[in-house]
This record gives sequence, C-alpha cells and structure tokens, in this order.
Amino acid sequence: MTDNRLILTPNIDGADDFYAELLAAHEGLSKEKSDALNARIILVLANHVGDRETLTAAIVAAKSALK
Repeated sequence: MTDNRLILTPNIDGADDFYAELLAAHEGLSKEKSDALNARIILVLANHVGDRETLTAAIVAAKSALK
C-alpha cells in the first residue's frame, strides 16, 4: 500500500516564480490551447506521480474544493 496522503498546504519552492512561469506559458494561447496545455501539464504530472490511489485522492480533493 502506498502513502497517498496529499500535501494540501503550500509546498513549492519559489511558488510565486512557478506561478509566473505557469501564467507565462499561457500567454498568447487561445482558450482552447490554454485548456489543452493545462490538460497536458496534468497528465505529465499524473504520470510522474504514477500512483492511482494518490491521483484519485487528488481528484477528490480538487473537486471538493469547488463546493
């Protein structure tokens, strides 16, 4: 069994710089291409994580934050 506890508190070194980089990656893109970029980033990171339990927990956490 894997440890699928998610870190839901800020945990990115240079978070502001990362956010700026993420925004810059979307500059000049149409809404469709921006959405596709977001989807691709999610899939790349999901592949890196690789653990289905952790990925499912992330989906649940993200969706519950929308309520």
